[in-house]
Amino acid sequence: MEDFLTGTALLFTNPIGIGIFVGGLVGGLVFGAIPGLNALTLAAVLLPFTAWIPAEYAIMLYGVIYVSGVYGGAITAILFNIPGSVENAPTAFDGYPMTRKGEPSKAIGYAVTCSAIGGTLSAILMMIATEPIADFAVSTFGPIEITALIFFGLTVVAGVGSKSLAKGWLSLGLGLTIGVVGGDPVGATPRYTFGTLYLTGGIGFIPLILGLFAVSEVFIQGQRLVRGSYEAPKLSVSYPSLTEFWAMKWAVVRSTVIGWFSGILPGVGATLAAFLSYNEAVRWSKHPERFGTGEAEGVVAPETANNAATGAAMIPLLALGLPGGALTAMMIGVFNLHDMEVGPLIMIEAPELVWILFASMFWASLAILVLGMVESKGIVHLLRIPFTMLAPGILVFSTIGAYALRGNIFDVYTMFIAGIAGYFLRRSDYSVPAIVMGVILGQIGENSLSQALTILDYNFWGFFTEPVSAVFCGVGILTIVWGIARRARQYFGS
Repeated sequence: MEDFLTGTALLFTNPIGIGIFVGGLVGGLVFGAIPGLNALTLAAVLLPFTAWIPAEYAIMLYGVIYVSGVYGGAITAILFNIPGSVENAPTAFDGYPMTRKGEPSKAIGYAVTCSAIGGTLSAILMMIATEPIADFAVSTFGPIEITALIFFGLTVVAGVGSKSLAKGWLSLGLGLTIGVVGGDPVGATPRYTFGTLYLTGGIGFIPLILGLFAVSEVFIQGQRLVRGSYEAPKLSVSYPSLTEFWAMKWAVVRSTVIGWFSGILPGVGATLAAFLSYNEAVRWSKHPERFGTGEAEGVVAPETANNAATGAAMIPLLALGLPGGALTAMMIGVFNLHDMEVGPLIMIEAPELVWILFASMFWASLAILVLGMVESKGIVHLLRIPFTMLAPGILVFSTIGAYALRGNIFDVYTMFIAGIAGYFLRRSDYSVPAIVMGVILGQIGENSLSQALTILDYNFWGFFTEPVSAVFCGVGILTIVWGIARRARQYFGS
């Protein structure tokens, strides 16, 4: 407690520290909500300038940007079906349908509160258990276990977002196929590039989700407008009640645990946490068919988990020098700019630096609760803009976001092709969530699979000889069997 109070004092007793804290908080929220210009973009731009400010404020700035940036992407995901960053994609699955049903403020209220809860709990656990939990996670979860975990996640995906099990699996297969375009993770051998250099780097994920979500939504609503069946979103400014929040208590607990352990695993982080928590929310729900239609738990689960992963990601970073993602890798650059190296000795050599980081992430998580509520009171009124004016704006900003990420015009083509495909897929009841999950989980899983097979000498049965991976593989197989049996009962019962 004394160390935490010292870190808090260093943070808030200096006007410069307060200014940097507020700037990082607002900057992360704004950039996190701009598709293609997420918090990672802001962090990259600011990195050279951190050499000119004190080390404690430089690393504090990145901790605050990390926390607020993860939440910021939820706003556009809920209001306009445009995830601000990859880890906010599952939030759009039910957040946007809640907006269409006239509950945008309620969805944002859940997102703000659960982001604050997940981030705050994660920060507390981070302060308590950085070193011992890091040692446990790194010693227990290697490529074999992570591959099995991804397999389990994929087995749940097929049942998300489609009433047809066959279409769910086909959607998942399409996502996995898109994910392998480009070079393979071992030898960088080109796959499905069709002889063009544009595809050697793979299909950009941000342009893909902008197309599947934002562009396809513009096409669908535009068609309804032409046919005279368009209904403007109902606007209400009513937040969830305490009773409604209490009903989500187990979802919050489950998602916090998932986010925490996903964040600890180096290279996995908030993205996997969000997708897995959404999958588990569907799997444990008494009414899984409601997901994708505006189920509040579909917002609670991913937003709790992806924020819970932020504090957990600091554990391997500080204790072992292993970044959990691109932004935490930039934090290593900040340490290096100030002639320090992250690792076990950092807690001894620079404890004040570590504790100001812990304190800043804790207070940033709480600040999201206040700032997010204030922000949402005004931002929901964007829904009052007529669709004939809003649709062109969405397409323009989506195009800018798709191009700005890599400066590649092919990403703009990708976005519109994905938008056209998403329009037809959604009309035919294929699962866009399963496609998106297939892409991201497939890419993470392929990297782990290639490493795991090398360790196992390409013996697939080796996954069942390791205790942790055997459990995940076994539960994954049972999930497949259970899904088939459930759909068979529905079919023959009718």
